[in-house]
Amino acid sequence: MCRHFAYIGKPMPLAELLFAPDHGLLEQSWAPRRQRYGTINADGFGVGWYAPDDPVPARYRRAIPIWADRSFADVARVTSSGAVLAAVRSATPGMTPEESAAAPYAHGPWLFSHNGRVEGWPHAVEELAASLPPARLLALEAQVDSALLWALVLERLDAGDAAGEALMHVVNAVSAVAGGRFNFLLTDGMAIAATAAGDSLFWRNGTGGVVVASEPCDDGPDWHQVPDRSLLTATAGSVEVRPIPALTKEHAAP
Repeated sequence: MCRHFAYIGKPMPLAELLFAPDHGLLEQSWAPRRQRYGTINADGFGVGWYAPDDPVPARYRRAIPIWADRSFADVARVTSSGAVLAAVRSATPGMTPEESAAAPYAHGPWLFSHNGRVEGWPHAVEELAASLPPARLLALEAQVDSALLWALVLERLDAGDAAGEALMHVVNAVSAVAGGRFNFLLTDGMAIAATAAGDSLFWRNGTGGVVVASEPCDDGPDWHQVPDRSLLTATAGSVEVRPIPALTKEHAAP
């Protein structure tokens, strides 16, 4: 129910990454071309980026459409980064419209975004939520499905999983108890991990760096679509895509 975008590469102005492309995230907020669910992404937006020599990203989030925030457009014009994660939101009916529900979510060096929804929320995932430590639940940024999914991913990261392994585990664990769409983006400023699980995902490895996005930002020929139920991992110079294997019983706990 949104569009999201991640970039790893040489430092670029945020405006050049998000606003300048013919079909960048700004235009995708009102005219997405490949969005299967919803027609407009006007329920908030967020951008996270990394500064040199600081592993903790900055975030800018609002509960208004990205096109309505002239202040951020000015910030984006003069702010450059070599690692960015951004999203525009189309809120699922019944979910809070507050700024706290807008991706990216953050913890330490991590930024996270979820494009999709958990069907049967919240009852379908009660057992998964109950498996988390109370402190993790109390720290949820918002009472929405994406925030709980982030908590599940973060629990795996804290347990020692690599980024891609954490995402795949949560896709499988949630898919086992609830229908839905689970396209995730995760970065620590050094690499990107992403899942295609129910919605579109594309990538491009250009001269400046790697872009991973819900849909192409322009009509260039060098975009590649990620097959459904796949994990993508990328650094500034390489991209790997592989299938998400089924969850085994011995690894079924979140």
